[in-house]
Amino acid sequence: MFESAEEFLMSGAVGDTSCLISDVRMPGMSGVEMHERLLAQGHAPATIFISAYPTPSLHSKAVSNGALVLLQKPYQAAVMTHWLSVALGDP
Repeated sequence: MFESAEEFLMSGAVGDTSCLISDVRMPGMSGVEMHERLLAQGHAPATIFISAYPTPSLHSKAVSNGALVLLQKPYQAAVMTHWLSVALGDP
């Protein structure tokens, strides 16, 4: 829905966001940097990262900062559905 992390952060929608799905690589600020900024602001919604180039260090950083998961592209729809259910608290 947003072209960049900066656009999302300035949108006014942060407080109303209960689940964030973000690519790691984006123009400007990365998804991980955006998540760190949300943490610093005291509002980090349940976060699902996606990346075509996941590395063990990226996975470790994302999860240690509180992200639910780092999914590798391409991912199966059932996998995303599972993590959305976890994020939203649906059984």
